[in-house]
Amino acid sequence: MKKVRKAIIPVAGMGTRFLPETKVIPKEMLPIVDKPTLQYIIEEAANSGIEEVLLVNSPNKKCIEEYFTRNVELENKLIEKGKEKEAKMLKDISEIVKISYITQEKPLGSGNAILLAKEFVNNEAFAVLYGDDLMYNNEYPILKQLIDKYNENNSSIIGCLEVDEKIVDRYGIVKLRDDGNKIESIIEKPKTEDAPSNLAGLGRYILNPEIFDYLENLSLGCNSEYQLTDAMLNMMKDYDYEACKIDGTYYDTGSKEGYLKANIAYALKREDLKDKVERVLNEIK
Repeated sequence: MKKVRKAIIPVAGMGTRFLPETKVIPKEMLPIVDKPTLQYIIEEAANSGIEEVLLVNSPNKKCIEEYFTRNVELENKLIEKGKEKEAKMLKDISEIVKISYITQEKPLGSGNAILLAKEFVNNEAFAVLYGDDLMYNNEYPILKQLIDKYNENNSSIIGCLEVDEKIVDRYGIVKLRDDGNKIESIIEKPKTEDAPSNLAGLGRYILNPEIFDYLENLSLGCNSEYQLTDAMLNMMKDYDYEACKIDGTYYDTGSKEGYLKANIAYALKREDLKDKVERVLNEIK
């Protein structure tokens, strides 16, 4: 059995919910405290054993590639000024994991973004992480939880989290078979009374390479785009998918509420910021 060693992160979205800021700064590069959201996600992949990451980027987000590419000239200038700590920090960013890039020329959806990575995957099982779904478990990285689940029986895996029944209409809700964790289907944003469960599928997947057969034959879906969810639903008719119930905290940094919540939560985890943030929050109250 080959281990899961590659990950795809689609980052070509327009980030319209954060305009006008995202006109010039990709939403994935908006900081959580003092580090881009995308860096946390790439670090999660690396800490889960991933060896190679492919970023599916848009032509307008070249700053993402610049951020993760080493800049020796800048490092040397920092060292000359006695800022060795800052220079090392920049060098470390370029060495988190091996990163490569491919461009999604047109916004054709998540299904098209993953299909572009077929050559990169090279017939191996692989991970998919969405660039605005931030998940936290300091002891047991979220993606590692999915990989460990995959290693039990080699079924494709969808990371899931139980959500309040009042907000199931915000998510793709998983319907499980009667025999356990195997997934029968995913219902997109159902009404509370129509939801088959309160188990939401989130932006973490382990997919077997057969998914590309379904992506290549995919029809346009929601928003006139090719949706990864549609390909997975078609694949479920022929192959098992299993739910991995995530042990951790989820932040939807693609929404303003989730982004603000993540910034506060991550700041409170920092010893150098915790007391200051608590004081500020009390002052605001």
